[in-house]
Amino acid sequence: MQPLEQENERTPEAESPELSGQSGASAQADPVADVPVSKEHEALSRVIAEAEQLRVQTGELRDQLLRAVAETENVRRRAQRDQGETSKYAISGFARDLVSAIDNLYRAADTLDEQTRKSNERFDRYAEGIEMTLREVASVCERFGVKRIWPLGEMFDHNLHQAVVQIDDAEHPAGTVLQVMQAGYVIHDRLLRPAMVAVAKTPQAPADTHALDTEA
Repeated sequence: MQPLEQENERTPEAESPELSGQSGASAQADPVADVPVSKEHEALSRVIAEAEQLRVQTGELRDQLLRAVAETENVRRRAQRDQGETSKYAISGFARDLVSAIDNLYRAADTLDEQTRKSNERFDRYAEGIEMTLREVASVCERFGVKRIWPLGEMFDHNLHQAVVQIDDAEHPAGTVLQVMQAGYVIHDRLLRPAMVAVAKTPQAPADTHALDTEA
């Protein structure tokens, strides 16, 4: 009977290595189970990095697109402005050559004597034709932006006037235009020809000769 009891007592001990073997196998299986998880994290990190790279590239492309659109708009505006200025000042050369003929018409109109016109009907019709022609030419010039500058009594403006001579004058402020030798002309905001003028200057006080003799 004792051998049976010993065998029964050894049975749990015989089973324990097997259990410990299963337990060891389970412990060794944990790192293996972690491998797919690590690969999944690695794949996710790679996807996130690629997404970030695509985001950066998208931002760069967006900036390039915005710059290209802005540059295109600037080119369009410049072309539109240049086209407007070309149309606006297209007759500048023609107008510059025409102003001399306009000056002659003004000179002819200035010589028309009222008394002679009353006494001579033929001269009066001639004078009337000059005046009508001058008014028509002035109207056409103004329609195209050409204007006459006659700055008598105004202050000197170096942008529009050219001082030919200075005249001592105590009655007017220095820089006042006293005479206009030749009219000036502008087309819109550009100068075609400056007005030739004489301007006032403050006369110098005469030297006190008596004081100089006393000092001597």
